[in-house]
Amino acid sequence: MQKNNRLTINFFTRKHKVQSENRIIYCRITIDGERTDFSINREIKTNLWDNSRKRGKGFSSYVISLNKYLDQIYTGLHEAHRLLMAEDKVITPLAIKARFFGEDDGGKTLKQLIAYHNGTMHTSLRPGTRKNYHITERCINLFLREEYGVEDIKLKKLNYRFISDFEQYLRKYRPSTRTKCTNNGAMKHMERLKKMSRLAVRLEWISKDPFENYKLHFVKTQREHLTKRELGLIEETSFTKQGVEKTKDVFLFSCYTGLSYIDVKALSPDNVIKGIDGNDWLFTKRTKTDERLKIPLLPQAREIIKKYEGSSERKIKNTLLPVFSNQKVNFYLKEISKACGIHKRITFHTARHTFATTVTLSNGVPIETVSKLLGHTKLSTTQIYARVLEKKVSEDMRILVEKMGGK
Repeated sequence: MQKNNRLTINFFTRKHKVQSENRIIYCRITIDGERTDFSINREIKTNLWDNSRKRGKGFSSYVISLNKYLDQIYTGLHEAHRLLMAEDKVITPLAIKARFFGEDDGGKTLKQLIAYHNGTMHTSLRPGTRKNYHITERCINLFLREEYGVEDIKLKKLNYRFISDFEQYLRKYRPSTRTKCTNNGAMKHMERLKKMSRLAVRLEWISKDPFENYKLHFVKTQREHLTKRELGLIEETSFTKQGVEKTKDVFLFSCYTGLSYIDVKALSPDNVIKGIDGNDWLFTKRTKTDERLKIPLLPQAREIIKKYEGSSERKIKNTLLPVFSNQKVNFYLKEISKACGIHKRITFHTARHTFATTVTLSNGVPIETVSKLLGHTKLSTTQIYARVLEKKVSEDMRILVEKMGGK
């Protein structure tokens, strides 16, 4: 650390170039005889300036507000001096002024933070998560240009107002793929920015987290799942179009295993192994969390695997099942639901909810087992997928009535 350079801060007034009874207030920073002056963009009448105290005279609301402002500048300049000393920077009046106004190179910017985060987290974040951070980065860039008229902003200028303005921008943001950004979509962007903000605090790029007084507000949504009747309708319906039929089988396979799209796509015949009971099991791991999965195969899932034993996909690509792109799969699922008379918005992820709710929980499988089969590390995550159906409630109450009656 450098020696403690002598810092002096004084306020003084100068006459207007044009004739006026007001005087312009300036601030002078002096370091070891070297000095620089700048206007604080405030004026005061000549008779209201106390030249000995370097403050306004009297108790009018304007003078009280002005003196508070001068005190803030005085404190801020001393803090800028302290930071430059701590960083072992060259201490000059111009350096202190630049640091005070956030115009020096010492302050990191928001884009620098984003670049650092995306660069250092490249190996620890999943491709899907990295993609989401890049989408958030694009939203931030658009926000800075459209709302603030700048390409970048100093981290020290991030405050509650910036956070609030960004949230409101997201709520009216209309990406090309949707009509507007939903509440939870906006909150996911805010959540990513909040994580990067915390990283800046840990890196000591900023001293205070601008999200300190901000709360994320997620709205609980109703997750779609197929009922037993709807699942049966899909199973009983055959399709002449080969792509739709294959998609139906892969979707049903997920309904009976609980695997996500990316995990089904990654399966090979080597993942089918004999379990401790002598039956076929799936031994794999979740792409999202690296959590290991050991799933006993239900008869319906085994039949689907058997159906594609001699498929070209298995021979050429060594994949267990023929899985199209996520976009094409969801497009075919719309055709399937329409043909089966199912009036729900079905995506491939609906299969995972169907496995948790209709296939396992409603048939008496304990939620702890369901959590293990889904590869969740927390039971609370499973509760999002698994809802207790009316049928299960009725059965549980019937058992309770029998027990109570027996007593």
